[in-house]
Amino acid sequence: MKKYFLILCLLVSAKCFSQLNIVPMPADLKMGKGSFTINKNTKIIASGLPEKFGTLLHDFIFNNYALKLEKITYSKKNIINSIRFVHDGKMYGAGIGSYAIKIADNGILIGAGTPQGFFYGLQTLFQFMPESKNNLTISQLYISDYPRFKYRGMHLDVARHFYPVAFIKKYIDYLAAYKFNTFHWHLTDDQGWRIEIKKYPLLTQVGGFRNGTITGRYPGKSNDSIRYGGFYTQQQIKEVVQYAAERYIDVIPEIEMPGHASAAIAAYPQLSCFPEEDTKVLPGTPWAGSRKGKQVQQTWGVFEDVFAPTDYTFNFLENVLDEVMPLFPSKYIHIGGDECPKESWKRSPFCQQLIAANNLKDEHGLQSYFIQRIEKYINSKSKKIIGWDEILEGGLAPNAAVMSWRGEEGGIEAAKQNHDVVMTPGSHCYLDHSQSKNEDSVTIGGYLPLEKVYSYEPVPAVLNAEQAKYILGAQGNLWTEYIKNNSKVEYMIFPRMMALSEVLWSPKEKRNWNDFEKRLPGIFERLDREKTNYSKAYYDLQATVIPGANYDGVFWKLESKNTKDKIVYLLGDEDSRLNIYSEPIRLLLTNYECTAWIQSSDSKKIGNQLKQKFSFNKATGKKITIANDPSVSYPGDGVFTLVNGVQNEKGLSKGNEFLGFLGKDLDATIDLGAVMDIKKVTLHTLEQNGSWIYLPSKVEVTYMYSIDTGKNALLGPPDKMLSVDIAQGKNISKIEIPGQQRCRYIRVMAKNFGIIPSGNPGAGNAAWLFADEIEVE
Repeated sequence: MKKYFLILCLLVSAKCFSQLNIVPMPADLKMGKGSFTINKNTKIIASGLPEKFGTLLHDFIFNNYALKLEKITYSKKNIINSIRFVHDGKMYGAGIGSYAIKIADNGILIGAGTPQGFFYGLQTLFQFMPESKNNLTISQLYISDYPRFKYRGMHLDVARHFYPVAFIKKYIDYLAAYKFNTFHWHLTDDQGWRIEIKKYPLLTQVGGFRNGTITGRYPGKSNDSIRYGGFYTQQQIKEVVQYAAERYIDVIPEIEMPGHASAAIAAYPQLSCFPEEDTKVLPGTPWAGSRKGKQVQQTWGVFEDVFAPTDYTFNFLENVLDEVMPLFPSKYIHIGGDECPKESWKRSPFCQQLIAANNLKDEHGLQSYFIQRIEKYINSKSKKIIGWDEILEGGLAPNAAVMSWRGEEGGIEAAKQNHDVVMTPGSHCYLDHSQSKNEDSVTIGGYLPLEKVYSYEPVPAVLNAEQAKYILGAQGNLWTEYIKNNSKVEYMIFPRMMALSEVLWSPKEKRNWNDFEKRLPGIFERLDREKTNYSKAYYDLQATVIPGANYDGVFWKLESKNTKDKIVYLLGDEDSRLNIYSEPIRLLLTNYECTAWIQSSDSKKIGNQLKQKFSFNKATGKKITIANDPSVSYPGDGVFTLVNGVQNEKGLSKGNEFLGFLGKDLDATIDLGAVMDIKKVTLHTLEQNGSWIYLPSKVEVTYMYSIDTGKNALLGPPDKMLSVDIAQGKNISKIEIPGQQRCRYIRVMAKNFGIIPSGNPGAGNAAWLFADEIEVE
């Protein structure tokens, strides 16, 4: 039973009577008035199915409290001072995972109808156990509990960065502790192939290693030139799968196809449409080693080289799957299917002939052909495929399940077609996104705070009751481009994974952010005792720039969940007078850098110091409206982001400072408050094509005396519009429109680039348009 020791140690709770710190919150919990104390005379009674769970409890108490309890495998009578396991589905719930716990003054009863129920019941009980080693007293209560969703998943990408087996097991322990039941193991990608395939040894010998890795944010400041990689043997895979099964966790492997295939193609170039061509390295990518032949990618993003839909490729993939599928009892095999560029297929005479021969509409139809052919083979082995929502393109394979990551639209469409769906939208479920506006390490960007994860509702309101049945649940995803070590994995998932566990387990009507928030101090204490790294962003100092009541200036609003310590700030340089914060700070319309931090009673800084530069102009703090709402993934601080005096200097690492428009134009109108002379308008934007972010194709600025065309219109010259066409690839962040004008209103229209062209990452998809400030001089 030593193999269970780690997970049990992870679950030691805070203090006696800290029941409300449990995560996820049970479906029904009623508190009693007394308590029960476990002592040396307490008996553990468990026979038949529950016997092994009695042993788990016995070992846990012995290992953590040095108390060895007697185990009894059978008893007709109800023994006083006992912990009794009862297998009774009719009384305690026959559903998978259902359980009940009753703590009375004479003992504890754990009842369930399935092994999962007993296991989850123990996880709950362990969270109730007191911190004190000398007093095992637990409050009386009654719990009746069951999971809301049948699929409760967490994902880990080991292709971008590799983690040893010991940590994979620890990751699984974390999942089990919070009642997740699915581990999605992302094993292959452009930057590494991580699973041993005996028929194709080059997959790991060549595809499992890259000659270097970029440093800094994509596309990279430099390259470390260090050979990097690793892989799991099939024996290690079996070991991990068995370890997960003992914790009632299903492991779903992901073998990427037809895109994200650079590592496999580096090992076996004939899988490519153009085996003789060198691997295409994106412009500006720092590269280590040879550029000749097929190479494992050293940077992140989406790459043009994809699997050719030839008989050789299908035979190769079938042989790979023949070795993969027996290792994983899961009914699902994840085949990826996302971000597959079509440029190689468009250039390939073979692919074009295949499209014509099979009466396919286009390359999207060819992707559907590819996926359906793989699905047919996997189905023949009594398995099902699951893939990212791009597998909808060109027609969904007959028995496929969909993971909806590009928002919820793909999941909604699949559910309406009666296909199973796992919701995992980037807006709420991508745990690689920044969880702090003051993030002190590089992340992929975006901003996903704890509160937003907790707010997620996996069943879209647009689905009717019948369609909603196809929503199996949801999943948190952890992509590891910028996560190099075990400690940062923990930092990125905790405590957000705990919030997601409650979304997936607890009844919808039981979820309450205010209640979860009250449990957080105890939750953080538990993580501290376990020596688990986690983000303290919940207590971060949060800064927001807000307009004055009459749009006559800006205020700096500072907030923190830390209520026992004070917020202090400096306006200007470090030699300025230190101020204690009490209300939003009115900022003078001058350029300076402000600094703020939380300070303890003994004048020590707590947490990260916050620094903010302000650059003011005639538009700063003024009233602004927009015609098109930004994406929910990049809302900034609302439309005021465009005139708040904060200019983004760090790109996507401060993605929360942008308004992001996916396939839409920016159409903003600023009211300057009075007629004034204008010399220039500057739009601050971002170009990062590898992340699908493009400069606008055109910027138009219209100068107006009035936006009222009626009798109250101000007298003045007619509206005047100036425009400039924008050339892509210029690596500019400011688009200037000069011109002497006199007006009160300024309308800025930035035309979205449109559809990403062939040969570029995200080809065929709508481009992003990012903007963070409009300056008026």
